Amino acid sequence: MNTTGKIQNKGQVTIPTSVRRQAGLEKGDLVNFAFQRGRIVMTPKVVIDRSSFPTADGEYTPAQRRTIDARLAKADADVKAGRVSKAFSDHGEFIAALHAEAARFSAKTSKRQAK
Repeated sequence: MNTTGKIQNKGQVTIPTSVRRQAGLEKGDLVNFAFQRGRIVMTPKVVIDRSSFPTADGEYTPAQRRTIDARLAKADADVKAGRVSKAFSDHGEFIAALHAEAARFSAKTSKRQAK
């Protein structure tokens, strides 16, 4: 897809919505610009939120610990309730299970549409 934009005052250019959506860009995201072989290349910049990592002494803040504990408790509840996927011995078994599930979903959807 080619889209044309216009350079505004101070070099500003609006990135079309469809391009932002495809690139996964949102307001406030950082991008890197480079000039390569006569083209301007813009690349999304990945920024790691260091606030989600332990402090220098290896400890989490109380708020981080509460979040981690809550997520672990939810995961434990899911396992106890049987809301887990089965283990597959290899990728072939996994693909076969996906195809079977897709067929069941398709049949269920077809029945709903027939009503």
